[in-house]
Amino acid sequence: MTAAFVAGAEGPPEVSLKRRLKRAERARQFKALALVLPLLVFLLFTFLGPIAGMLWRSVDDWEVPQVLPHTVSALANWDGKDLPDEKAYAALAADIQSARAAGTVAIAAKRLNYSVNGFRTILTSTARNLKTAPEPGTAKDTLIKINPAWGERSSWAAIKGASGPVTSFYLLASLDLTRNVDGQVVAAPEDQSIYRDVFARTFTISFGVTALCLLLGFPVAYLLANLPAGRSNLLLIFVLLPFWTSLLVRTCAWIVILQSEGIVNDSLRWLGVIDEPLRLIYNRFGVYVAMTHVLLPFMILPLYSVMKSISPAYMRAAASLGAPPVTAFLRIYLPQTLPGIGAGGLLVFILALGYYITPALVGGAGDQMISYFIAFYTTETVNWGLASALGAVLLLATLVLAVVYGKLVHGQQTTGGMKN
Repeated sequence: MTAAFVAGAEGPPEVSLKRRLKRAERARQFKALALVLPLLVFLLFTFLGPIAGMLWRSVDDWEVPQVLPHTVSALANWDGKDLPDEKAYAALAADIQSARAAGTVAIAAKRLNYSVNGFRTILTSTARNLKTAPEPGTAKDTLIKINPAWGERSSWAAIKGASGPVTSFYLLASLDLTRNVDGQVVAAPEDQSIYRDVFARTFTISFGVTALCLLLGFPVAYLLANLPAGRSNLLLIFVLLPFWTSLLVRTCAWIVILQSEGIVNDSLRWLGVIDEPLRLIYNRFGVYVAMTHVLLPFMILPLYSVMKSISPAYMRAAASLGAPPVTAFLRIYLPQTLPGIGAGGLLVFILALGYYITPALVGGAGDQMISYFIAFYTTETVNWGLASALGAVLLLATLVLAVVYGKLVHGQQTTGGMKN
């Protein structure tokens, strides 16, 4: 009877066992979550948080609504085809006087100057010359008399475009696009269109460095994977040695080596190869050399890990079946190294995209990458919106590359599995 009571309370033995297993599994999962929770919190505040803040700053537009709130409200229903009505002019005059009293004119002037070159002067001169509030019905004439720019649609369109709370201005500017007076997206003026060329230069340099790292790193990884363990480990230490040296020190060392009176030029002149020193620094050549040296280990290590797992029996089997060494390498060995090539190439390419110190030190004015301009707008001009927009575009390009790589690897694995 006791056994029947227990069975009725907890159910059959197999059901009770399943419940205990589920409870144990949940407890294991909670313990695992507790172990990784500090890391998740750390990543949230040091990685995901800053990225989210950068993305928000690329669309945030708070300056003009905060400084000129009544003007923004008056322009809410303005169609932009003609000059706004007297109400908008009166609201602007009142906002300018309030902003001058609060000392916030420069905040709106700085933001509007991004949209229209010279707007800082327009707004500050108006604030300086608008001594008293205009009489009712005369605000338009008063403001135009102070500065004729208030009689142009472009000035009001700039305020309308910066009315917030979000804007596409910075993202469009990072792609050399802008909005005209009618609100249509058009190409930016030629003297302001630089970012497409900078992005193209960034991707070109990154691709070239990746190709050089693959060309130089593949033989080294192959040698490491096929040497005896003792010698392989010794050579691997030399591969890892650059990680123990500061990036700035390595870059400065290349300046010493490649300069006009450096080791390379002095050696070539001593050998009689050249009469005048070659220009090897402060140009694209120096950028390629320094970046390839820094990023080469990031290509070698993934290749080495993949090559180490490839059994030599495959090549011996191909040779025993009559395949020449080149054919066996191209058709048997090389396809098995593609995961390492893809991983190393993606890693080097993504790291090269964000390089700043090396191109800034060893490159010329025409060799600076997009990270240089992000740093410039962050530290020099304090244009956080444009710096964040450039960073967002670079982040999007990196994510697209990662997704494409993942699709290719997954497709290759699926195809390989079907063939097997």
